[in-house]
Amino acid sequence: DGDLKFSLESVKKLKELMDENKSINPRMVVSMASYSPCDEKNLPEEFQPVCKREDASMIFERLSLAVREADLCEICANAACAGCF
Repeated sequence: DGDLKFSLESVKKLKELMDENKSINPRMVVSMASYSPCDEKNLPEEFQPVCKREDASMIFERLSLAVREADLCEICANAACAGCF
């Protein structure tokens, strides 16, 4: 994401955390706008610097979208990946 780089496994874990939060309880009044993966105790440590940024929520959302299709080729699915021609 821009000049930031994260391991694929960490991004997958981030998506799992974000997906779990969205489906915990549909009657919860807490909006996704107030949710932050930074509050999760299982957030991979490599995301801690992102939590200090003002644009953290946008970064997390883009990373989650990058791995939304589990059946896509992990190397070539995203334009940010190198090595695909």
